[in-house]
Amino acid sequence: MILIINSILKKRCRKWVNTLEPETPKLYTDPGSDTARRAFALKPRALVDKVMSVAEAVGRFVPDGSYFCSGGFGVNRIPTAILHEILRQRKQNLGFAGHTSTHDFEILCAGNLTGRGQTLARVDISYVVGLEARGLSPHARRVLQSGAVETVEWSNYALALRFTAASMGVPFVPTRSMLGTDTMKYSPAKTINCPFTGETLAALPALYPDVAAIHVHEADRFGNGRFRGTSVADLELARAAKRLILTCERLVPHESMRRDPHATQIPFLCVDAVCEVPFGSYPGNMPGEYASDEDHLRMWRDAERDPAAFELFLQEYIHGPADFNGYLERCGGLKRLQDLRRREVLQGE
Repeated sequence: MILIINSILKKRCRKWVNTLEPETPKLYTDPGSDTARRAFALKPRALVDKVMSVAEAVGRFVPDGSYFCSGGFGVNRIPTAILHEILRQRKQNLGFAGHTSTHDFEILCAGNLTGRGQTLARVDISYVVGLEARGLSPHARRVLQSGAVETVEWSNYALALRFTAASMGVPFVPTRSMLGTDTMKYSPAKTINCPFTGETLAALPALYPDVAAIHVHEADRFGNGRFRGTSVADLELARAAKRLILTCERLVPHESMRRDPHATQIPFLCVDAVCEVPFGSYPGNMPGEYASDEDHLRMWRDAERDPAAFELFLQEYIHGPADFNGYLERCGGLKRLQDLRRREVLQGE
């Protein structure tokens, strides 16, 4: 079902932006593994305290023009606090990997609003605009219809494989995904012949983001992180990103990580910043912690229908509050968050 919806959305996107089949679809990132290795070589190998505020992490590691990736899946375990801060700091001309992206893409598209510049400039599309069973994002649809954002296409699996290639430190991986589809036509992927069998395969270039943000359940101050629930491509993304911001529900002592080392999914070597943000995936859900706030997600979508009303909504909930805690207070505060926590616990029984 998701594959069918994805195909329909892509066809509509092409119609919205009136795009002709591109002769040479662009690659928005350098797939060179040697270039990436030089960036990785600058990361500290020592146990360095990386705890900082969300504002500091975004200010230091998300420069204008950089290519950004958001972890999680749909509205599950997304780094909402980082996404909001990107809007508050009015970051401009970012690239973005639209891999299983719903509310995270919707948030970043809010930066492409008249008078606020252009947060998004280029997007690798696999799943965007759709909010799953909640419908389409009206404003994200307008952003793509405007033609102001460059796009190329991949399948969801293909984008995940691009992170896999980067996590392996190689410039591409071969696959059968996308062969024989229109997605291949609108993608920078290339066909190659297998040197062993002669079979035709798709060559997918590695995707090394300039910076990524992933939200986890627990992290220590050095950047070791662990989470529960589906990982999708986050383990590969953590190892592919040149810079990684880890937000967490709670900081735990380093000794807690050492006592249970096999549970650490994201090692400190990958991480550049650690930000403690309780309820940091809200209004998305956090497996075992709290359910998604469907009322707030619906309110966000409804506000988007009219640009003037959406501007007021963003001022009230994003630009008005000083930080993510202020946003949570405006969304109902502790009482609302406790209700969502109870709902998640009851659903798990």
